[in-house]
Amino acid sequence: MAKAKAFREDSSTLMLAYLCVKECEGLPESVGILDRFGLNDDQIAVVCGAALGSVRNARRQYKKGKKAKRSRAKKAEGGK
Repeated sequence: MAKAKAFREDSSTLMLAYLCVKECEGLPESVGILDRFGLNDDQIAVVCGAALGSVRNARRQYKKGKKAKRSRAKKAEGGK
């Protein structure tokens, strides 16, 4: 929780992260975007207003969806 408190103090980072995800459809999409900026689980939980476990589950769900899209694209191209 100390990390979350330190993150709250940096309001410009918090504001920028919030602006990046305010148009997102769900938590997995938000987590995927914030992962690209190198935010950790605690920071993402603060920005999204979600529990730490929900962030971890959303990350797993986001990565799983990304792999499924790749395999569908490969099948469409005629690959394995």
